[in-house]
Amino acid sequence: MDDKLILKNHLKEVRMEKGLSQNQLAEMVGVSRNTISSIETGQFNPTAKLALILCIALDKKFEELFYF
Repeated sequence: MDDKLILKNHLKEVRMEKGLSQNQLAEMVGVSRNTISSIETGQFNPTAKLALILCIALDKKFEELFYF
């Protein structure tokens, strides 16, 4: 049995509300555009550090951006 939790997010919606492209957000947080895309589509779970950096960059609390 696979007990791995899937971390879901509102990253794309929040990024678009802020008027940011994937490239702009990627540059702000120090990752590639592909990483942002993979997080938005649920193909990649960010590390705790990256999730926190994204929250700070987008001025959101963790629970406003990520959920299970």
